[in-house]
Amino acid sequence: MTEGYISKQHGQPVKRYCQTMDLKDRPDLIKEYRRRHSEKEAWKEILEGIREVGILEMEIYILGFRLFMIVETPLDFEWETAMARLATLPRQQEWEEYMAIFQDCDPSATSDEKWKMMERMFHLYD
Repeated sequence: MTEGYISKQHGQPVKRYCQTMDLKDRPDLIKEYRRRHSEKEAWKEILEGIREVGILEMEIYILGFRLFMIVETPLDFEWETAMARLATLPRQQEWEEYMAIFQDCDPSATSDEKWKMMERMFHLYD
């Protein structure tokens, strides 16, 4: 993990959104949550929907039961509009229900309600 992660280059300026959510603090559930998000197991329709609403990249990091998500978008991306559209796309609600048993939040919440937007409080000032 100390080698770092290579960032995708988008060939354009991007906005970055950072969000967090907690999983239930149960190693068996966390293991299964990770499996369901693996390249082999992630649902094609969900990945396509994320891209369809304009998201260029989405990464989820984990430490214990805490998740941290980074979302990169074009500068003209409108979060509320995209999340409302995402919630209506094929299998999105089914995916939310499929993941709800792992998440330490209201199981009937949308993805946008479960993930809490984080505030950037520091960067290397120019």
